[in-house]
Amino acid sequence: MTKIVFTNVNIFDGSGADPFMGQVLVEGNRITCVAKAGETVVAPGAQVVDGGGKFLMPGMTEAHTHFSWNDQPTLSAIQFMPPEEHILWCVHVAKRYLEMGWTSAIGAATAKPRLDVVMRNVINAGEFPGPRYLAGSQEITVQGGLGDNTLPHLPFPELSFGAVVCGPEEMRRTARMFIKYGVDHLKINLSGEYIAGIPAEASPFSEEEIAMLTAEAKRAGKRVAAHARSAESVKQCVRHGIELVYHASFADEEALDMLEENKDKHFVAPGIGWLVSTLYQAEPWGITTEAATKMGYARELEIAADTLQKMHKRGIRILPGGDYGFAWMKHGSNARDFEHFEKYIGMTPKEILVAATKLGGEIMMQPDSIGQIASGFYADMVLVDGNPLENLKVLQDPAKILMVMKDGAVVKQRAQAESSADLSILAAQSMEEAGAGVQRAAIH
Repeated sequence: MTKIVFTNVNIFDGSGADPFMGQVLVEGNRITCVAKAGETVVAPGAQVVDGGGKFLMPGMTEAHTHFSWNDQPTLSAIQFMPPEEHILWCVHVAKRYLEMGWTSAIGAATAKPRLDVVMRNVINAGEFPGPRYLAGSQEITVQGGLGDNTLPHLPFPELSFGAVVCGPEEMRRTARMFIKYGVDHLKINLSGEYIAGIPAEASPFSEEEIAMLTAEAKRAGKRVAAHARSAESVKQCVRHGIELVYHASFADEEALDMLEENKDKHFVAPGIGWLVSTLYQAEPWGITTEAATKMGYARELEIAADTLQKMHKRGIRILPGGDYGFAWMKHGSNARDFEHFEKYIGMTPKEILVAATKLGGEIMMQPDSIGQIASGFYADMVLVDGNPLENLKVLQDPAKILMVMKDGAVVKQRAQAESSADLSILAAQSMEEAGAGVQRAAIH
């Protein structure tokens, strides 16, 4: 069994405690010991990595992931990518996430029925690198709803971005199809979206259709996720036990009360970066700030910021991530959410990192093994050149992500950092030959 000791690291353990200098022992794929400065990790024969005082934190969880979104400006452009190229795109993107420190991710919907399932399976099999992944379905929608891209003269379901249903029995058939494919959860579009020409405040599904979906999901032991911007759609999530609530921009006081009363059951991943980026960074693709404002995004951002501040004060779990993979918010830039959480929600950097790590373990349904640097947890860790608690932007810079470890294996390491640091576990000089019984690598 491989043993690695990280020494001289500034440890943010994800629990919410202040960072501390110390050491971390990894044996196999688990963390087996965390020691504070002054304490000693005893691990004969272990490789020792001197972290040079750098910031060591748990791997992060992206709570609202679309691997199959292919950095294009429209939903149609995403869907029209042929399936052969599309799966290769997903493989490429999954590696990008992992190398930016996202060691876990929740699939928030996929462009084609089995893309997410295939990605999860090949990652789990070790065939391609990627985060721990929970696979979602396509977005389930209704005629005229978000994700229905069919046209009167081209009424072919396979051309639609979403899976279109009408009535409870069609919902049952669609839910069972995705369950057959092996998804971890089902995704439903309970509200509209301005860019698709559908008011975000709209709530197109009937209670009977939603009830059918959640009943089928429960029978199969699956969770449900919802695109839910409108107040009514958030209430539908609570009424029907939909655990993963995406957006929730227009949640009113009643919806907030309902979420608070059930805050141990629900997670909110607002995808606030979508609102900010569509307002201010989409002009090269024809969406000026003025145009985005006319659509409704300026108003939604203002209301969403107020709503999310209220959620945070009520102790409702809010996690970063969401809708990266469009032309104006490309995959890999997901850590921009941290700045948005600080600016618009009023969360502190420590609260934001806890949301990305500890709460990530909770949304991944592994709160005792993912999201913290603690004995018994999986060895999913990120070594950062800089302190995110002082400057959240460092997590946006690939050069600042010195090392990523997932499941005890180093999946990214920068041989030469800007400070001439050298992290080279494989090339470490053996000190065992010198009688120390360990191997040592260093970050200078």
